[in-house]
Amino acid sequence: GSIDRRRRSLLGGGGLLAVLAAIQPPAALAQSAPAKMRIGLIGAGRIGGTIGGLWVAAGHPVMFSSRDPAELEALVSRLGPLARKGSVAEAIAFGEALFFAVPYAALPALGKEHREALQGKIVLDAGNAVGSRDGPIADEVEQNGIGITSQKYLPGTRLVRAFNTISYLILAREANRPDPRLPIPIAGDDAAAVQVAGGLVRDAGFEPVVVGTLTEARRFQRGGPGYGPAADAAELKRRLSLTP
Repeated sequence: GSIDRRRRSLLGGGGLLAVLAAIQPPAALAQSAPAKMRIGLIGAGRIGGTIGGLWVAAGHPVMFSSRDPAELEALVSRLGPLARKGSVAEAIAFGEALFFAVPYAALPALGKEHREALQGKIVLDAGNAVGSRDGPIADEVEQNGIGITSQKYLPGTRLVRAFNTISYLILAREANRPDPRLPIPIAGDDAAAVQVAGGLVRDAGFEPVVVGTLTEARRFQRGGPGYGPAADAAELKRRLSLTP
């Protein structure tokens, strides 16, 4: 009767999508990173080890790399079968997305040495330029902004600035907390790469806040208004004068 007709009309055409949407939790719909995305980590220190570990916990296969892969043995064995170690070249080849967490002065040499392999890769860049450690490149960052500078030294990558504003201790403590989640500002020129980065920020247990293009990334570099932890996304947006 009429119930059958209603059911048929609901399941016909776009109705099926509405039904599926109704039974899907909103978080699953908002997820923009693939469920199992291979991630290559360049630099496996405190930030790299922390965020990489959170991605492994979320089900992503992660290859950790550093100049000395032997150092990574303890980290990888602690994180279990989804974690593996390799050279920088192996991690770049492995990753559908890459996470750079290296001292900022190392970026030019890495970009030069691996230029071909990096072409077209989505790169999340968490580096900060510190004058006392990184030398003259910190002046360049101060002058041109960190997003523009990172893109210059990693040419041909789909670069997104992320995870550079908060210490690894706070990230480890606050990951996957109940809402409101800890906000992470991100910025990039490639819309699809920014969307993937946002999904990976969520998978690590945080709330992504898109600030704008790589030019805008200077607003949350060291000394900028978006640098340091914010209570929630609303507070971070206020600080950065973004629309709520």
